[in-house]
Amino acid sequence: MAELKAKTPNKLPSKDFAEPDKRAYPIEDKPHARNAKARAGQAVKVGRMSKAEEAKIDKKADAVLHKS
Repeated sequence: MAELKAKTPNKLPSKDFAEPDKRAYPIEDKPHARNAKARAGQAVKVGRMSKAEEAKIDKKADAVLHKS
């Protein structure tokens, strides 16, 4: 997976995040999209995130994963 440096996420456009308001869960490429899905699933299991929020992140990440 491509490593994001500290300044790199700040340069990403909001559309490259699954939660653009929070600028959380970067999904600019397939490895990051898979990671976002995994982290969202973990957040639901420990009660930090609702299933609806997870579904929203999964939908955006799936769009990146299914690009050719």
